[in-house]
Amino acid sequence: MLVSRRQFFKICAGGMAGTTIAALGLAPNVALAQTRQYKLLKSKETRNNCTYCSVGCGMLLYSRTDGAKNAVSSIFHVEGDPDHPVSRGSLCPKGAGVLDYIKSETRLKYPEYRAPGSNQWQRISWDEAIDRIARLLKADRDKNFITKNEQGTTVNRWTTTGWLVTSAASNETGWLAAKVARSLGLLPLETQARVCHGPSVSSLAATYGRGAMTNNWNDIKNANVVIIMGGNAAEAHPVGFKWVIEAKIHNGAELIAIDPRFQRTAAVADLYVPIRTGSDIVFLLGVINYLITHNEVNFDYLIANSNASLLVDDDFDFHEGLFSGFDSQSKKYDQTTWAYQTDADGFALRDKTLKHPRCVWNLLAKHVSRYTPDVVNNLTGTSIEHFLHVCRSLASTKSNDRAATFLYALGWTQHSYGTQIIRAAAMIQLILGNIGVMGGGINALRGHSNIQGLTDVGLLSNRLPAYLDLPKESQPTLTQYLQEKTPKALGINEVNFWHNYSKFFVSLMKSMYGDKATKENNWGYDWLPKWDKVYDILQFGKMMRDGEANGLICQGFNPLAAIPDKQSVREGLSKLKFLISIDPLMTETAEFWQNHGEVNDVDPSTIQTEVFKLPSNCFAEENGTIVNSARWLQWHWAAANPPYEAMNDPDIIARIFLRIRELYQQEGGTYAEPIHYLTWDYADANAPSAEELAKDYNGKALADLTDQNGNIVVKKGQQLSSFTQLTDDGKTSCGIWIFCGSWTEDGNQMARRDPIDPSGKGIHSDWAWAWPLNRRILYNRASADANGQPLDPKRLLIKWNGERWVGNDVPDYTLTLAPSAEAGPFIMNNDGLGGLFCLNRLVDGPFPEHYEPFETPIKTNPLHPTQINNPATRVFPEDRARLGTADNYPYVATTYSLTEHFHFWTQHSLLNVIAQPEQFIEIGENLAQQKGIKLGDTVKVSSKRGYIKAKAVVTKRLPTLTINGQQVETVGIPIPFGYAGVMKKSFLVNTLTPYLGDANSQTPEYKTFLVDIKKISE
Repeated sequence: MLVSRRQFFKICAGGMAGTTIAALGLAPNVALAQTRQYKLLKSKETRNNCTYCSVGCGMLLYSRTDGAKNAVSSIFHVEGDPDHPVSRGSLCPKGAGVLDYIKSETRLKYPEYRAPGSNQWQRISWDEAIDRIARLLKADRDKNFITKNEQGTTVNRWTTTGWLVTSAASNETGWLAAKVARSLGLLPLETQARVCHGPSVSSLAATYGRGAMTNNWNDIKNANVVIIMGGNAAEAHPVGFKWVIEAKIHNGAELIAIDPRFQRTAAVADLYVPIRTGSDIVFLLGVINYLITHNEVNFDYLIANSNASLLVDDDFDFHEGLFSGFDSQSKKYDQTTWAYQTDADGFALRDKTLKHPRCVWNLLAKHVSRYTPDVVNNLTGTSIEHFLHVCRSLASTKSNDRAATFLYALGWTQHSYGTQIIRAAAMIQLILGNIGVMGGGINALRGHSNIQGLTDVGLLSNRLPAYLDLPKESQPTLTQYLQEKTPKALGINEVNFWHNYSKFFVSLMKSMYGDKATKENNWGYDWLPKWDKVYDILQFGKMMRDGEANGLICQGFNPLAAIPDKQSVREGLSKLKFLISIDPLMTETAEFWQNHGEVNDVDPSTIQTEVFKLPSNCFAEENGTIVNSARWLQWHWAAANPPYEAMNDPDIIARIFLRIRELYQQEGGTYAEPIHYLTWDYADANAPSAEELAKDYNGKALADLTDQNGNIVVKKGQQLSSFTQLTDDGKTSCGIWIFCGSWTEDGNQMARRDPIDPSGKGIHSDWAWAWPLNRRILYNRASADANGQPLDPKRLLIKWNGERWVGNDVPDYTLTLAPSAEAGPFIMNNDGLGGLFCLNRLVDGPFPEHYEPFETPIKTNPLHPTQINNPATRVFPEDRARLGTADNYPYVATTYSLTEHFHFWTQHSLLNVIAQPEQFIEIGENLAQQKGIKLGDTVKVSSKRGYIKAKAVVTKRLPTLTINGQQVETVGIPIPFGYAGVMKKSFLVNTLTPYLGDANSQTPEYKTFLVDIKKISE
């Protein structure tokens, strides 16, 4: 159907929802036919990367001026970069609309201030804003800084102000924020990972040693079976999804979509498998049970590369939903029995025949034996036929010439047991031999452009950069801290790479404090804050509503929309003394105090929070790096300066910090030493450049470094090329050890733009730079056999040539460690092995186990009725009281994303708003018939915490499932709507969601909660 351009926009404004107008076949014929109305002649072309999801697509930004002196460059056109090896010139609807984001009419122009009780903003100068903010921060720190705890232990922490750092900021901005926050003693430092992919880190690190995507986007094309479960790649990562299609077309791969909703991925899948939201562990443990009972196992790989053969402590047990060691009072596990049996030297005992009753393999077999096809069908709603098809497809990849890959996103992470869902899939891949090989892996499809990067930078309350741990108050001395954090090898020749922990830590402290960090003062160990509990965003949100927090910095972060139970969050924000919003756009958080009618019905006069709104740059106006899901650090360049009076993020951070330092110099105050001593040797102190910050986190030699023969290998002052050069004697500095090698004496490795791929398999080693040390597929030693030869010669990654490991990828292994050493490929684990059984890294069990969501539609857990929910989940008493039951809220709701919208950013992009103009929810035909709801009706969806109103889309996409003998209906709720921006004002979906999270990462539960629904108008 062809329509005119005017008719097209009229239709869009009419409120059609549920899919894009273009997808319905409606497109303006004029727009399709006309030639380009602009020319790129005389414009400047700048390479950048899309600011949205973690595919990290390449963009070309075109800008120009009139050539006059002091004229401001303006970006006027954006298109895909055809050289980019992942996106190959493509952009999805979000990326295609990014010019409307850059030039949005809602871009913030100048600093503004909201006084306590006021109902309006007032314009202020940058100097006024910086001075007032610095004084508020210093006053709160001086009053509430804790030098020693009640036991007299030095802790030097500040907990009453929080700092939320965006996952769209560059790594350089994140590194600067980390330095400043820790020098101030600030503990509540968080990034977006806490509300999305935190469970990816906790689960994958506990299993393989690192918490990142194991393979990369291009490598998906090498898969023979692609399982997309807990995600909707076609919708949320459209350009990355092309590699799934590539696998189907050129590799004959089977694509299976497993999801509660028939979505865009399912529409092109070879098989769609319905499943009840929140029941993924049942399904995955059922797969493991099938593989074990049907002998569909890659045993050579399993014995060589997993801990299947290791013997577990005799006292370890599982009974009635609880593992051994559970304390019902504290709701915590004593993990003493979650251990291996060891010999006199402390090495783990093993039985490679797998016959010993206490070996991991036999304990796992017993644990999953309950997950039969009938149980899977009963608890997931998936048909036995579909379930067995998935099992057989996966089983086909146990051979070395086939591989399966799992792709997942927030559908797995945002549960009270999200970590254990991912763990279960990670275990399947070990059983089949699909880790460390081309076309295999567990591929976490992260949501934000730099969510991986700022997690790497360590912007979480209990972390330091590069997955070092911030010391606890129970670790008062450096010696104790290093002893507890440096693992002892559990095998004779294991690489056990974390034995270098002291080198990473000391080099970090030298990077932060330079000459002031010395051996005599334990490298400034006391200057780091020591934590008593994890100050995650749910913990800090509770502190806000309890009146225990005074200030919050939201740097590109929108907690009113991102943290669950919006009413509770708004209550907490209303009790703050001050709120600082640093963002290129208006956010709901910045205007939490403002009445927006029913969607945010408040009385501003009763809210005494001071609010500052500081305009910052967007991605197109900065130099620096982002890390995509594949761990690629991609350098991008600014195509223009921030508009109006907006300032770059690092400049804002720098000016606030330097003003605080100046106030301490002038007035004194509490424990100012780390503030004064923090290194700040930037050419322009008020504006640290991305280049300076990148060189800083890469690291350099502070003295000549010599080899064993005394030969100088790195001169004093030179950039380091590898983290293997780091020392713990103060001779090296390095802010982020896994990034070491990204900016060497040869220059900026992250800026490389050669798409060549001699392997033809999607390695692309000369495009950007991947941590660690430019490895593109992690654990690639596992792709070779016991003799070091490739398991599949057609998918060569690395091999042993008699002297060293060589191949198409950088070996994830010691280069000269011979296969005869029999050291495992998972070098970050102290046993060298992939973990079917997890040692003391997770709080809720060494094996996954199915627990019902805290709001379950079936009211019980048929596997163990006395333990319905995850016993280790932290739920605050007042939030437990706000949980609904199936008696009053009989339907299951789940949230999801849209191709056309990215969370709350594209509300500001006119093109995206036109494509998807109005808030809607989806319900199945059965539920619609029961409730008398038709397409386009306005409905009210309620949970025990609040309600939203939206248009109803009645669809076949949400099937009715039979669970434990009862019918269960699902309500699908797209999440990216709100009341800031150019979109029609909408309700925040987190109004409905419960205030609890994953037991290990505290990532909020967004994917399974109970609601009621009723029609309120035709």
